[in-house]
This record gives sequence, C-alpha cells and structure tokens, in this order.
Amino acid sequence: QGQLVESGGGWVQAGHSLTLSCVISGDRLSSYAMGWFRQAPGKEREFVAAISWSGSVTYYKDSVKGRFTISRDNAKNTAFLQMNILKPEDTATYYCAAGLGWGSAEVFTAGIDTWGTGTLVTVSS
Repeated sequence: QGQLVESGGGWVQAGHSLTLSCVISGDRLSSYAMGWFRQAPGKEREFVAAISWSGSVTYYKDSVKGRFTISRDNAKNTAFLQMNILKPEDTATYYCAAGLGWGSAEVFTAGIDTWGTGTLVTVSS
C-alpha cells in the first residue's frame, strides 16, 4: 500500500488558478483510480473529482465542472487537479485518494484504499 502526498495548495484571490499535485510513493499510480476530495471548516469531506486508471473517464462534482480538471501521469506517479476561476466557496483542505472501485463517484468513494494528508487552499474574495 502506497502513501499519497499532496502539494500545491496556498492562498489565491478569487478568479485565479491553482494546480494541486498528488504523488504516490511505495506503489504504482497505475494500480489505482484516483480522486480529489475537500473539506471546508465545519463541513463534511466531499467528493470533487475522480479519474480512471487510464485517464479516459472522469467524474466531477457539479459545482466544479468547467472550472476544475483532474488528470494523471502514471509514468510520474502523479495525479493533478487544475483549478481555475476559483471562488471563496472553494476554500478547503484538499485530499487526494487512491481507490480500486470504479463506475461512479459513489463507487469510487466506497472503494478508496489510501488517503493523502491534505493541502490547504484558501480563496479570498
């Protein structure tokens, strides 16, 4: 079982962009479907996006569609979350996750094997 480490979080003004990265160590990224979740202060963790093993299929939370893009580079054992047109409501700690389930966002979430430790994204208005 590998470990996931996120990076790329920080503080940005609304309307700007950030790219988060998630590197797996001790395992191969290609063994997992990958996803991103977030947890805002005082709220439950929520699904943001997921990508299949090959990268050919993706799922997104409705509120980020058209603004966020999930991708992966299996050769570099890294998954990414490109976040554009950021809004204050996107402020949260973002977590990457590796899973073995696929078919829907719910199936992926239920099959998560490993979580990262999180990276904080703060969007100011």
